[in-house]
Amino acid sequence: MHLKRQKTPKNWPIPRKGTPYIVRPNFNINKGLPILIILRDILKVAQNRKEVKKALVSKHILLNNKVVREESHNALLFDVIKIIPSKKNYRVEILENKKFGIKEIKENEADSKTVRVINKKILKGKKTQINLSDGSNFLSEIDCKTNDSIIINLKKRSIDKCLPLKEKTNAVILEGKHSGKKGIINKIDTKNKIAEVNVEKNKINVLIKQLMVVK
Repeated sequence: MHLKRQKTPKNWPIPRKGTPYIVRPNFNINKGLPILIILRDILKVAQNRKEVKKALVSKHILLNNKVVREESHNALLFDVIKIIPSKKNYRVEILENKKFGIKEIKENEADSKTVRVINKKILKGKKTQINLSDGSNFLSEIDCKTNDSIIINLKKRSIDKCLPLKEKTNAVILEGKHSGKKGIINKIDTKNKIAEVNVEKNKINVLIKQLMVVK
């Protein structure tokens, strides 16, 4: 399946002019970028689709420490991409222009990922399931709440740490007109579900659901 270039999400960092069709991601079209776009059009480590497919068949591309097999596989916000031959590591980020960006990171940063807690459920046997913003979930008794963030260990497939939503913590704005801006949470209004964030000496009011606590 392909997507008309003119209908690609506005947060994709690709030119509006070019081939009429472009690869359609296999899920969450507005929340990430297909591996083909990242490797060929952004990082330019492949010249064409054929080279991308060859790299995938050769198991040279890892996403969150798992082999990527499809060019349409979507890399979501804060996902980690490893290119084995070059030993390069990258993370999907949101930039201040509200578009996705791919940032090169160090090797010691490539085995963890920060994800937002969407909700928690109590299952049979009183086990707690933590549901996350990237669609994944964990059975864990870690002390965390909805709207907190957790750091996932991508090698162990486990939760390393909870980053609570509270005053004086770092955060990135994920949605809205201030999308991509980073700052420090100054105040939290739980009743109205709004947080005041200090961004470059300015105070910005943001819906809590548009924020993500980061390290």
